[in-house]
Amino acid sequence: MKQSSLLNRYRLLIALLLMAVFLLFIVLLKGKHYLLFSFMCLICSLLPAYWRFEHDPISTQTLMFVAVLIALAVATRVPLGAIPGVQGASFVVILSGVSLGPELGFITGSTTALVSNMFMGQGPWTPWQMVAWGLMGLTAGLFMKARLSHSLIFMIVFACVWGYLFGWIMDLWYALAYVSPLTIKNFILAFAASFFPFDTFHAASNAFLIALFYKPWEKLFHRLVAKYNILPDKNQ
Repeated sequence: MKQSSLLNRYRLLIALLLMAVFLLFIVLLKGKHYLLFSFMCLICSLLPAYWRFEHDPISTQTLMFVAVLIALAVATRVPLGAIPGVQGASFVVILSGVSLGPELGFITGSTTALVSNMFMGQGPWTPWQMVAWGLMGLTAGLFMKARLSHSLIFMIVFACVWGYLFGWIMDLWYALAYVSPLTIKNFILAFAASFFPFDTFHAASNAFLIALFYKPWEKLFHRLVAKYNILPDKNQ
């Protein structure tokens, strides 16, 4: 019983550590077998939800709602792919965490990267995008539990900050995989190169979408969660 409680408490941390191991393998193997590692990261992202719902299985309504959110995130990412840094998917991923909590927000974010890259191109960057968007959904879910998600100003700042954090996670992959020699100067230059326009456009588009659409969409999503009993433990 104590071991089960400990596992439940640290389920997200365990999943993230496993994903970090697979990201390390991608770097060491110079991008080889990236698709295999992408699916391994996907399995890792599913583990926290599996552990959470081990004694209370995920309902069909929940699975359908998560699938709809992933499809919506993909649909908002692919058409905007030609605009540097603009990621409409981030808006949906943030909303998924706010509506469904950290575990399912993590799944929505990581799966969005894998599925959308089937249209935009898979590569060794895919697992890193899965981690970045997964963490975005996870942290949004944690703030939902702290009720900070009710503040529009806070969520605008949160979305803006994640525009840069997402870029820095991808810069870390690029620096580790392709920058040689990996000196402090070259490491900083790799990060600075994407600061504008990519990271700044991502942060600005996140803030714009949250400011414009967050409140009505948050209300809609919470209404759907309650109406269709998508999260029974939340609605009891």
